[in-house]
Amino acid sequence: MAVALEELERYKNFDELARDVLDLAKEIMPDQLIYLSSVSDTQQIILKLSNDDSNILVTEGMVINLNETVCNRIDFEKKQPLIYENIREEIGSDDLRKVLEAANIKSYLGIPISHINGDKFGTLCVVHDEESHYDSKSVKLLQRIVRMFSYYLELERCAYRDSLTDLYNRHYLSKYFDSHSNMGGVIFFLDLDGFKKVNDTHGHDAGDLVLNEVALRLQNFAGEYDDAFAVRLGGDEFIVNFPQLSSREEMSKRAEHLLATLSSWNAEYQLSASIGIAPYPADGENNLKTLLKNADQALYRAKTAGKNAYKFFEIEQAPTL
Repeated sequence: MAVALEELERYKNFDELARDVLDLAKEIMPDQLIYLSSVSDTQQIILKLSNDDSNILVTEGMVINLNETVCNRIDFEKKQPLIYENIREEIGSDDLRKVLEAANIKSYLGIPISHINGDKFGTLCVVHDEESHYDSKSVKLLQRIVRMFSYYLELERCAYRDSLTDLYNRHYLSKYFDSHSNMGGVIFFLDLDGFKKVNDTHGHDAGDLVLNEVALRLQNFAGEYDDAFAVRLGGDEFIVNFPQLSSREEMSKRAEHLLATLSSWNAEYQLSASIGIAPYPADGENNLKTLLKNADQALYRAKTAGKNAYKFFEIEQAPTL
């Protein structure tokens, strides 16, 4: 999965290291514009530029349709650089050539950046407003810089990702909440009904397979809603965070959808899920520990109601005298 910009913002010293990467690359190719980008399945985002005084029309923060970029031609599986020393002569696509020429790009070198597990991160790109020659020694030096950058990305990824499922972990949730809780939102706190029996009957390897399948379903579920994300707290406990408050009716629809998503299994696995729902208001004094406690109380009520159910956290009213 591609790395979200929200995750990059929490990487320690990302801006400083990105600047160091560009400075080192600039030492190798001083007359070129060099930039770091992140790449998803549909977009390329320009993260950092080596300098802002270039004739090339590329800016930090620019979001480009991936199909309209030359980086879309990079082979991430083979991890090989893509080189066009003369855009006009070497790119056959008229549309792409026109896009590059409109940005005043006449030559291009793109080096893929991947995580250690093979997931794509983005590219280190070298461009010029003139035709260029990219010698093999310089290209190999840039590849070494990219490799070191990948090791840094892996260290940061490990800090914010669950090692088994690759979902976000509690540390990421905490960091997110520190900076975004004032926007308001809702969390679903869920665990699996019948998971202990899977471990006891089929073993922990089977249990790990189930957890990975749950993570995949949660990732797909969260992807249906703007800016939602899934977290594994530990064991068979998970969080789905929705960063905007919605109506109780809408939350009920989402909960029912999620219960249906997590109740379909092979006959050998008698599994379902229970969900506790807790909102947190915008501009409120939100505390993650308290929020998780509230959601856990609602989850307990869902469990005692017969499992495969959801309950909202309800503030108990003081008795009337």
